Amino acid sequence: MDPISQGALGAAAASSVAPKRLASFVLLGAVSGVAPDLDFLIRSSTDSLLFLEYHRQFTHALLFIPIGAALCALVSYPAVRRHLSLRATYLACLLGYGTHGLLDACTSYGTQLFWPFSDARVAWNSVSVVDPLFTLPLIALVTAALWWQRAGLARVGFAWAVAYVLFGAWQQERAVAAGATLAQARGHTPVRLDAKPSFANLLVWKLVYEYDGRYYVDAVRLAGTVRYCEGTSVAALDVARDFPWLTEASQQYRDVQRFRWFSEDYLAVDGVDARRIVDIRYSLLPNEISALWGIRLDPDAPLERHAQFVTDSTRRAAEAPRLVGMVLGDTCRPL
Repeated sequence: MDPISQGALGAAAASSVAPKRLASFVLLGAVSGVAPDLDFLIRSSTDSLLFLEYHRQFTHALLFIPIGAALCALVSYPAVRRHLSLRATYLACLLGYGTHGLLDACTSYGTQLFWPFSDARVAWNSVSVVDPLFTLPLIALVTAALWWQRAGLARVGFAWAVAYVLFGAWQQERAVAAGATLAQARGHTPVRLDAKPSFANLLVWKLVYEYDGRYYVDAVRLAGTVRYCEGTSVAALDVARDFPWLTEASQQYRDVQRFRWFSEDYLAVDGVDARRIVDIRYSLLPNEISALWGIRLDPDAPLERHAQFVTDSTRRAAEAPRLVGMVLGDTCRPL
């Protein structure tokens, strides 16, 4: 999730067990809760896909939690040594650091929790990468705990975070069931079907399923009556068909395979730019294929040149009111 949410949850986890010196536990938990995202510094000027491989990799793995916590404790201890022992410092950092990878795995981006034993990207799809209803109550309760020096309020905040994610998991199951119902109504038997929360809420979900070589993208609103915002479809990527000039000996071909792994093979050719391969899982409007990112290929590039990672945020401001309309139930209809 976003750094503010990660820091708030880390602070809540650490301060929940604080016997005293609550401020120090809040600070250590918040800093350690954000620390795993320092992996964004792993980048390359020539390989723009490198950060995709390392973001949410070893720093987010379950096996790395005690190591990451130890590093945070060693760096932080000089600042809190007058208030906390090294053991207490490590405990606060351990609790804060330990929340990060698990919370990220609750989103749809994918987190390599089991690295180095597996490079599978765990994505439980139970909360959006940004969700004010998750974050703001958590911040308020941690702030109240700090103000009144009552660790019990931090525990309430942590309980709120867990309850919210569990509610999201229940909504995700409902969304998958709704997606199966929609596919059945169309006479489709999906090869696979996923449901992901749309931006900043747990009411409207993005449905993506694969059938007969195409991806179908729709949205469903889960509040009272199940309502659908039907979307569109696109042909699944076929490299040989869509990029016949791309040779297996080229770095761009290997980059397509790397991007395929990252995107769980939810790839298609962009409808606007025929040289761009997009990850159809992510868009601001959940029933559209206006992808937020992809890779662009160059038929004239040397064999050793990498594909270019590109993002597109130009339409977000214009699309935001339409997403609000979906959340409010103005544009979705029963099946």
